[in-house]
Amino acid sequence: MRAALSALVLVALLTPGAQAQVGPHQHHLHSHAHDVGPAGRTYDLRWIDGMVQHHTGALRMGEFVFDIGSPGVGSLAKEIWRDQAQEIKAMGQWRKAWYPEAPIDPVALRDGGDPDAMADLIRMDPAQRQAMQMLGSTPTAATRVTWFLEGMLHHHGGALLMAHDALAKSSNPTIRRLARTIIVTQRQEIIRLRRMLQRDGLNKPQYHQYDSLFSLN
Repeated sequence: MRAALSALVLVALLTPGAQAQVGPHQHHLHSHAHDVGPAGRTYDLRWIDGMVQHHTGALRMGEFVFDIGSPGVGSLAKEIWRDQAQEIKAMGQWRKAWYPEAPIDPVALRDGGDPDAMADLIRMDPAQRQAMQMLGSTPTAATRVTWFLEGMLHHHGGALLMAHDALAKSSNPTIRRLARTIIVTQRQEIIRLRRMLQRDGLNKPQYHQYDSLFSLN
């Protein structure tokens, strides 16, 4: 995974760029919380900024269970943290290379804005960042295993939505390659999360609501 991402960074640097709060235990995923707007010349920038925020939420969630005793939970959290930290780093490099004129802060398209115009991008507000990160409430020591497993399952569902959005709207081969990587990796992790929940006696229908997003098409 690391080697593949390193190669992806090198290729990408040579390639030109072509609100409601959602808590992790909500069983219906609000797709509008992950919508970065229509296709256009600024789409890849908006998608990068949204996905970096989304990944940041996953990193923070994982840190709650790094050293927990429940079998496999801490190691999975560390795997997710490692892989998504690598992707955040890659996306940051692409952003600097493709959009040197962009503001430092993450951006979003203003209401009614032109998706081709940098001038119509505004700073992502705290509510938008919170919705992208999907952190929700803080767990207690007694609830953090289920909080993490259910929360990360729904969090990955949000990433699948964003990845499919990129496949539908972006023509940038690097963004499309990352979107496919996210789909493959996170559908596998959703299956692992479901198995861990089943081990704890939990098997809710809502855990399967993202199965239609497992396809690369």
